[in-house]
Amino acid sequence: MEYNFNEKLGKRIRELRIANNLKQSQLADILEMERTNLTRIECGNQRPNDENLIKLAKILNVQIKDLFDFEPVLPRKELTQQIISEIDGMSDKELQYIHKTIQNLKQLRN
Repeated sequence: MEYNFNEKLGKRIRELRIANNLKQSQLADILEMERTNLTRIECGNQRPNDENLIKLAKILNVQIKDLFDFEPVLPRKELTQQIISEIDGMSDKELQYIHKTIQNLKQLRN
């Protein structure tokens, strides 16, 4: 099924909203817009204006360009399962490298 640009953007916004544990009504309130407008955006029937794109990125903890990354956002449980599946069977050396990478990411976060 091929989506048009507005549908892809709306789907991405919905995925990010869900990943941030926000209900549609909560996000609409934060954006100071009617929930029906957010519904139209998420369904691809309406495109958010520039001001709302900036607000959405900030609220959803992403950069504006990430709103246009139309790869699906996986739920945490599914992502964890995929990571475990990918590291299963790795060599000890590869696992050490992954472990160090995770430690470095944690240090950058702090």
